[in-house]
Amino acid sequence: MTHNLLGPDPTELPERTAAQAALDAGTDPAEVAAEHPDFSEAWAALAEKAFESGETVAAYAYARTGYHRGLDQLRRAGWKGFGPVPWAHRPNQGFLRALAVLGKSAQRIGETEEYERCRKFITDSDPAAAEATGLA
Repeated sequence: MTHNLLGPDPTELPERTAAQAALDAGTDPAEVAAEHPDFSEAWAALAEKAFESGETVAAYAYARTGYHRGLDQLRRAGWKGFGPVPWAHRPNQGFLRALAVLGKSAQRIGETEEYERCRKFITDSDPAAAEATGLA
């Protein structure tokens, strides 16, 4: 990812080693979310699973939770509402994945404005994230 020298620095969320290790070990994302309710990646995993199963409203709810938890953390990390959120930094991926499922599920239920807002947000955060999540 190229960095605009005139723009804000990329925001990178802190590592969440215990929560990440639990997901990587195959622990049910619902258990990880219950143990670490502010861990966006667990919410993103729940959202993706629900979306793939055709449970659009559940996917939307899980994704919105992961998205808002991630926004809170981004702000604590110094993000001012704009600027790069690099996909290559794994702790950012939970937030970005939740944002993508929020957009996809919004589109599926006819929330066109929400879909477009999510698509623009993820592309503005990092085009690689839009590509990786299928929200390009």
